[in-house]
Amino acid sequence: MVEIRLTNTRTRAKELFRPLDPANVRLYLCGPTVYDRAHLGNARPVVVIDVLVRLLRHIHGADRVTYVRNFTDVDDKINAAALARQQAGNPGTLEELIRERTEETIGWYHADMDALGAARPDHEPRATDYIAQMIAMIEALIVGGHAYARDGHVLFRVRSYADYGKLSGRSVDDMIAGARVEVAPFKEDPMDFVLWKPSDDDLPGWDSPWGRGRPGWHIECSAMSYELLGESFDIHAGGIDLQFPHHENEIAQSCCAHPYGRFANVWLHNEMLQVEGKKMSKSLGNFFTVRDLLDQGIPGEVIRFVLLSTHYRKPMDWTAEKAREAEAVLRKWRGLTAGIDPAASPAPAVTAALADDLNTAGAIAALHELAGQGDAAGLLASARLLGLLTDELGGWESKRYAYSLGVRVGVNAQTANRIDALVEARALAKSNRDFARADAIRDVLGRAGIRIMDSREGSSWEFGPEVNLSILDEIH
Repeated sequence: MVEIRLTNTRTRAKELFRPLDPANVRLYLCGPTVYDRAHLGNARPVVVIDVLVRLLRHIHGADRVTYVRNFTDVDDKINAAALARQQAGNPGTLEELIRERTEETIGWYHADMDALGAARPDHEPRATDYIAQMIAMIEALIVGGHAYARDGHVLFRVRSYADYGKLSGRSVDDMIAGARVEVAPFKEDPMDFVLWKPSDDDLPGWDSPWGRGRPGWHIECSAMSYELLGESFDIHAGGIDLQFPHHENEIAQSCCAHPYGRFANVWLHNEMLQVEGKKMSKSLGNFFTVRDLLDQGIPGEVIRFVLLSTHYRKPMDWTAEKAREAEAVLRKWRGLTAGIDPAASPAPAVTAALADDLNTAGAIAALHELAGQGDAAGLLASARLLGLLTDELGGWESKRYAYSLGVRVGVNAQTANRIDALVEARALAKSNRDFARADAIRDVLGRAGIRIMDSREGSSWEFGPEVNLSILDEIH
């Protein structure tokens, strides 16, 4: 059996992965807070863990992996979005509008992640379905001396857990000195965090031993993972931005509530995403959602390819050039594998790369080798281990989009094939040193609004901001 090695954030080392129960490998990924559409950074952990799940199922068996990803559907941002709808005159109570918003957002999320080829998890728990379990866990923490109730709040007593800070590598005192923490009169210690907080009549709430209220964010994942995976499971994953305080707090409360369990054996954290070398933010004007890219005509498979082109533990830079290059590669690979049955198993080099701490960039390099060797069957089987070249993500390669007079229009396969033929004719002319012919083709394509990009992989093309395809009639 192939051995998998993963970098465990908690130990800061690459370790041999040994499942607690090889017959049931269990992992948990922190899912979205469902108040708005998922941005591209939200998609990165989903795609990375989707590849990990595919690898685990390939090695251990399709029915021997349990994958959980939650929905946080109780949150102040959700309340604010629903309140804005109510103030805008939408009919219904606030709770009805909250439910409407979360259902709508979950539908968006599913559609967007499906478009990226991410398989649905085995379980997708909603926080609001596990309130009773959260209350029970909080009660156990109070009994154990790890939590206390004050003024309708329940706080976790951070200094009661000796290992607090090991995941992020900081002491409690360092955290207080280097971070902004909420100072409140009901706290014994500034680092203590909320397990339960009161709700007024205008906000959603549930009855509890401490009055009507709602859970804190951190307790949600602890309760849901315990109910679905047990007090000990194999892998907990998420973006590096969740390492502290969310994951640190999850460990503390879970280990104190279930002292005989291990909670998560391995912690996987992906690094953050940038856009054209800069942090993605609304203030810089480079913030976009997955749906924004899909609506621009960028196929989900292309987005997935770009996300996997960088190792998950390195910052990933999304650029338009990477998307163009990914599209060109995938078009070529889909052409090579059209009508071909996949090999019986992925190429060993691809499996080995993924088993080495999910080295997706190395796996893609191995796919290039297979394509260069003309091994279409091996390429297809191996690419599918990464969730690429699947039937579900196919069909886009026959579609192109252009903007004519500022309006987005579809371009049929016949026109796209015609442009492909002109680009290939230009490449042939260059190879024959017929530079006059090559320049003439490029000139006509350019005036038609079509850009040609030359790279080591060959030539690809895209539409510019304005297109006039009638100009193509000037060349034969």
